[in-house]
Amino acid sequence: MDSQKGLYIVLLALSTIAILACLVIDFDAWIVYAVAIFGIPLWILSLGLLTMAKPEPGDAEERVKEPFTGY
Repeated sequence: MDSQKGLYIVLLALSTIAILACLVIDFDAWIVYAVAIFGIPLWILSLGLLTMAKPEPGDAEERVKEPFTGY
């Protein structure tokens, strides 16, 4: 699980750098479009995966059996 978290942190950092670079530096239009199409959704996805709720140790097995409880 730690390797996945590290991957999500790297993806979040790379997409943040790409988005900020497009805001500051005057790139060609196709580079800005590529960052808008891939970088912004990647940023949202990696942030969401990093902040996803983790089950408590006592509830972990129960969540596997019934993952949709709590609505």
